[in-house]
Amino acid sequence: MSSAHSVIGSDKIAGRPASVAHLFLSRVEATPDGEAYRFPVPVDEHAADGAPGAEQWRSLTWAQTAARVQHTAAGLMSLGIEPEDRAAIAASTRIEWIIADMGNMCAGVATTTIYPSTNADETAFILANSGSKVLFAENAAQLAKAVDQRDQLPELRTVVLFDLPAERPEPAGLTVLTLAELEERGAAYLKEHPDAIRRAVDALDREQLASLIYTSGTTGRPKGVRLVHDCWAYEGLAQQESGLLRSDDVQFMWLPLSHVFGKSLICGQIATGHVMAVDGRVDRIIHNLPLIRPTLMASAPRIFEKVYNGIAGRARAEGGAKYKIFMWAAKVARDYARTVQESRLATGRDSAPLGLRLQHALADKLVYAKIRAAFGGRLRGSVSGSAALAPEIGYFFLGAGVPILEGYGLTETSAGVVVNPAEDIRVGTVGRPLPGTEVRIAEDGEILLRGPAVMRGYHDNPEQTAEVLEPDGWFHTGDIGELGPDGYLRITDRKKDMFKTSGGKYVAPSEVEGKFKAICPFVSNILVIGNGRNFCTALIGLDEPVIMQWAGEHGLAGKSYAEVVGSPEVRNLIEGFVKKLNAELQRWQTIKKFFVLPRDLDVEHGELTPSLKIKRPVVERTYAEAVQEMYAGANEA
Repeated sequence: MSSAHSVIGSDKIAGRPASVAHLFLSRVEATPDGEAYRFPVPVDEHAADGAPGAEQWRSLTWAQTAARVQHTAAGLMSLGIEPEDRAAIAASTRIEWIIADMGNMCAGVATTTIYPSTNADETAFILANSGSKVLFAENAAQLAKAVDQRDQLPELRTVVLFDLPAERPEPAGLTVLTLAELEERGAAYLKEHPDAIRRAVDALDREQLASLIYTSGTTGRPKGVRLVHDCWAYEGLAQQESGLLRSDDVQFMWLPLSHVFGKSLICGQIATGHVMAVDGRVDRIIHNLPLIRPTLMASAPRIFEKVYNGIAGRARAEGGAKYKIFMWAAKVARDYARTVQESRLATGRDSAPLGLRLQHALADKLVYAKIRAAFGGRLRGSVSGSAALAPEIGYFFLGAGVPILEGYGLTETSAGVVVNPAEDIRVGTVGRPLPGTEVRIAEDGEILLRGPAVMRGYHDNPEQTAEVLEPDGWFHTGDIGELGPDGYLRITDRKKDMFKTSGGKYVAPSEVEGKFKAICPFVSNILVIGNGRNFCTALIGLDEPVIMQWAGEHGLAGKSYAEVVGSPEVRNLIEGFVKKLNAELQRWQTIKKFFVLPRDLDVEHGELTPSLKIKRPVVERTYAEAVQEMYAGANEA
């Protein structure tokens, strides 16, 4: 194995229980009447205070949650589902997802996660590869994916629906129940076997399979990542011990629970016992924030980029003076956050010059206070993961009083195992390892991780497991990074994404892409290209609401999105930002040519993974003609 440049972290968490199911039962015993979850429900249109389409938030205590979880677990037992059998969940983020997953864990059943956006072919592959015997399906559309591929799914016996359609489906060869009916079966089963849940949880082994989470993957079929009960018990206690989550938090959970990031935060919430508000509807985030008033939420960087672009776009639309004030305030936020961070590193104290402090106080009254209010007014931190956060975006929100706690992890490490502490954020890094995780940098710069959260391998795939997992537990992440003397980790790029130009110069595309996102408020996605070429080019997708607002103000009102982004006016606009970018880059990194995409990249066309990572090979194939044209007849050095 490659020798390390440095190693940080150690196994500090001892005496953890064998599973999150143990943590869950302990939590229920400790705070049975404490609020566990909040979730929206439709208001009966015939109620005195109701109206069609209206909804209200309801709560479950830990004891009420336990009753539903235990009935679900016992319902699975009544169906003959045994420990380590697989039960898949294909649903959006909602309270029923959590009930089903915890029911699986308390029955010793392993959860297979499926994004609701996954197509029928890949859904069938995951169900078949995992050997899932039960499918928790959100609705008839998710059920249909399994029915359409029924001949490929000999193991699947039962489908449990969260939402029952008007006409009850009766697919051949499958038993269809509602979640309520499964819980009723479980309640009856527990009358005959009252100690069934406690016995099942007591029998759990920490190395027993708990979850099969399929990597969305940027190429090829997804791989099933085997995460055992110890992975999740570790995540829960590490988040608690590190102070990332606190018992008095109110966390807004909208992340897809099919993704490892959301699942890991559920484990931390069970450990600390704080309140979690659950609603996965992305179009309701802005509406929900002032209702929930979270102290903590987690997100992907794209959300923060969209928030920033949206704020800038509204300021621009309100007129020259307001836009100038916003741009000034944005610069002050970045300067203030950067200065305070540098002061802390140099002296151990947070300080800034008097003039900058006065500017920051004024900008706070004019701009930052409104931003904090939009997030609910009491957000102490927002955890960011799954992709790189542009430092300029991080400095802006930190300076505005909405600190983003950037972290790092993979599906193969049960999500985040490195995170910035709220009391000492270092923008531009992904923080320090959680207690119990070790980090090392190999000779070629690759980040290696070891600890209880690391997967036990890829499901039925020993060859690919051996490629990334050393016998002594070190996991090869495929990312390139650096460790600072204070133990903070900085990611420089994906090992497989780095490329060398024909002139022999290495380029880290994510570094260039991150810089452009910080400069250009109109960009949604950018893909830098240049492997084996004599210069770099870029494919650029624009943020539709922001660019369409700009278009309406610049003589392009009434035109379609494709017409707008293909116009000379937008071409000139983006070219100005590319020139600004190039001024910050080494010569071999500069973008010589670019192409504005006729539509933004998306999950539906297979260009983004469900966690919003760009599938580079797919995008390059889709726009191969545009790429070829950018390099046609080129001899630039």
